[in-house]
Amino acid sequence: MRTSFGVLVGAALFALATATAHAQIDYRNLDDDRPTRVEDAYPAERYAFEFLIPYSVERERGGATLYASVLELEYGVIRNAQLGLKAPFGALRQAGTTETGLSGLRAFGLYNFNTETRLMPALSLRTDVAFPVGGLAGSATHVALKAIATRSWGRNRVHLNAAYRFGANGTPAAVEGLDRWWYGAAVDQTLFRQSVLMLVETYARRLTDGAPVEVNASLGLRWQWRTTTVLDIGIARRLRSAIGPDFALTLGISNAFALAGLMPGGR
Repeated sequence: MRTSFGVLVGAALFALATATAHAQIDYRNLDDDRPTRVEDAYPAERYAFEFLIPYSVERERGGATLYASVLELEYGVIRNAQLGLKAPFGALRQAGTTETGLSGLRAFGLYNFNTETRLMPALSLRTDVAFPVGGLAGSATHVALKAIATRSWGRNRVHLNAAYRFGANGTPAAVEGLDRWWYGAAVDQTLFRQSVLMLVETYARRLTDGAPVEVNASLGLRWQWRTTTVLDIGIARRLRSAIGPDFALTLGISNAFALAGLMPGGR
């Protein structure tokens, strides 16, 4: 797993280094699970790509440990809307054995239909479709819908997310499966001359019908390392004794860029 992950990171970093950077990533724009679960209501900039490379390790109560990397590509297809693809890879270690592989493929779209005003928060809808591709992918194609709201007060913002998965349960994916439902809230604050964002969140989730409800809390930081590059780190822990991670750690890097041929007037 370490060798595979190193190859993936090396290839991704080479691609980022050779790409021409035209769009500037906003480190305040929260992506899902980067570094916490709650995201904000704003999509990628129009005609901009964003490539995300996270790595996470999560230890569950009972001894199971999950190592994961979810490669993600987003594209601001039109103003106020983005499309994206995710490829989750994982290694699940439990009872002395380790399973590795692809944990499905996911396509998603987000549309921000209300930009924040004096009276109204920013509001967005997101749709995810997860396909059962790979050894850790679960057994069914799943579709989920998420509502997202963001409200700002100076250097502080509040975010609310609520999501629901439709259809039958099936066997869930090991990495970033779509929960039957989940909802969460986060508060962030900009620090250190507009270059660092700190955020805290709490959320509740139910993986499948009849499963116990999991309640967790997370703390994260996002840092504008370079003009188009953001680094992030997050930690999480369960708030209920019955279910949830003993600990979870997420590290990530994202880079924004544009391809001239996909922009109006580009060659």
